[in-house]
Amino acid sequence: MVATPRAPVYADIMPTIEQLQALLNKEPGDTFLMYGIGQEHLKAGAFDQAIEWFDRVISADPHHCYAYYFKARSLEQSGRNKEAADVAREGVAVARARQDMKALSELSALLDELE
Repeated sequence: MVATPRAPVYADIMPTIEQLQALLNKEPGDTFLMYGIGQEHLKAGAFDQAIEWFDRVISADPHHCYAYYFKARSLEQSGRNKEAADVAREGVAVARARQDMKALSELSALLDELE
């Protein structure tokens, strides 16, 4: 009987926060890595840390629509709905200016949920 290899599981292929941080140390301005670290903190339920990382993304790239989206989600998960709505509103304006219809749709739907 020949063993069949198992399909990789998401957790098997996703880098850890520590691995992402090590990469970021080599490329300190890499917003993709910053965003990834924020995502990992959000998945872990570390909302304050996620918010900090999404803030870093927004500071480095104010046009990163999904940083606004996930910062707003992190704020919402922290029970800070008014702040979340304010961030979603900012993201809507950015997405509209960039004509990013997918991000605009998602940010608008989030804003509707929050208001």
